[in-house]
Amino acid sequence: MSAETPTASRPRLRLSRPDWLSPKVFRTEVLAGLVVALALIPEAISFSIIAGVDPSVGLFASFTMAVVISVVGGRKAMISAATGAIALVIAPLNHQHGLGYLIGAVILGGLMQIAMGAMGAAKLMRFVPRSVMVGFVNALAILIFLAQVPELQNVPVTVYLLVIAGLAMMVFFPRITKAVPAPLVSIVILTVITIAAALVVPTVGDKGELPSALPVPGLPDVPLTMEALGIIAPYAFAFALVGLMESLMTAKLVDDITDTHSNKTRESLGQGVANVVTGFFGGMGGCAMIGQTMINVKTSGARTRLSTFLSGVFLMVLCIAFGPVVSQIPMAALVAVMILVAFATFDWHSVNPRTLQRMPISETVVMTVTVAVTVLSHNLAIGVIAGVITACIAFARRVAHLANVSGVIDPDGNQVVYSVTGELFFASSNDLVYQFHYKDDPDDVIIDLSSAHIWDASSVAALDAVETKYAARGKRVTIIGLNTHSAAIRERLGGQLTSQST
Repeated sequence: MSAETPTASRPRLRLSRPDWLSPKVFRTEVLAGLVVALALIPEAISFSIIAGVDPSVGLFASFTMAVVISVVGGRKAMISAATGAIALVIAPLNHQHGLGYLIGAVILGGLMQIAMGAMGAAKLMRFVPRSVMVGFVNALAILIFLAQVPELQNVPVTVYLLVIAGLAMMVFFPRITKAVPAPLVSIVILTVITIAAALVVPTVGDKGELPSALPVPGLPDVPLTMEALGIIAPYAFAFALVGLMESLMTAKLVDDITDTHSNKTRESLGQGVANVVTGFFGGMGGCAMIGQTMINVKTSGARTRLSTFLSGVFLMVLCIAFGPVVSQIPMAALVAVMILVAFATFDWHSVNPRTLQRMPISETVVMTVTVAVTVLSHNLAIGVIAGVITACIAFARRVAHLANVSGVIDPDGNQVVYSVTGELFFASSNDLVYQFHYKDDPDDVIIDLSSAHIWDASSVAALDAVETKYAARGKRVTIIGLNTHSAAIRERLGGQLTSQST
């Protein structure tokens, strides 16, 4: 009998090899990160202006958010940085109380995001219907395009020619080769043309001064008092909600594009960690950037964490080491990239007349409300909330008509059996009381709920009201066919919700 070798019965541990170690994938990720970094610079500066802070505050936020989330986030290849939605939330706090309070709100908001993630806030994404998601995507595309409009107003004709040239290069260059991202080629060529021809057009440098050194960690200049906490907390809570909602919606969008699944709970926790770190490094905080994520995933083809990490690293390298060169990039080159992203992001199939004819009117209304509210408020979170509320109302109205009551009187006329079918909840149970013939029915009334389900207290109260009305006329009601859940809720609430008047 031969003895087995010690390793024969032990499974071998295999370390998974990162996808980006493949030369082809590595090249794609590196170039995608560079394109995103170039697009981040003017965006971060613009958002800093909205928030009323120095451009370096937005650039530092984009750097730390991208680097940290690439490690702790739950969605590969998604870009997180300083965003317009976050800037709008915290701008009033900065204007009224200063940068110290803003940084304090970023740190507290990050801690709130960690708490929300730990409590399972990410699971709420399952309640976002497809029509809201489509509206979210279309509104996003419209907002991306509208954000470029100011860059095309009151500018020389040369700017329009550069934008058209950039769009043409990005459309036709992939037909030659896809080894290098077309947006990067477009940005480089248009920059060279602008410098060589000494064209006088708006450039990245016109947006603000780029930082010349790395951010240094420190504590926010805010007093540790309850009064200060009372000022910061409301902004921090709004910051946490808006940041998480935009990030989770973007993660779901990337899931659909890449046909992969992401860990939404990890992403929620990661956003919180990234914002806490960003706050201690003096950044204005941030969340997932949908436009830059589309550049990274859809336009450049990135799929790993490396592109996210490098977008942050390249951002700082470009600002610190190549600041003078980056400052000369024409804004027209970046505007062309974002216009193409907007066009590619919009779900054109959703507005096809044939699609609209086949879709239920309620679905189209939900999509339209989501788009309209988002575009008017310039806030994706508000638009999504409005869309979800509209979808809930439409669903409740649709289901409310699915509860039916039909009665059959026995041949001897001594008993009537009512069969109730459908879902009984606050919307469908409102009319339940009026579907019985209290005056004309026999003294023995049976209500069969075998094909129904009781969901809430409103349904229990409606059944109690039915019993009360029959009892007032000396008639006895017997309810049968309750399933386990319906029986439990009726036993707990029955007789406690309605008055005894007829």
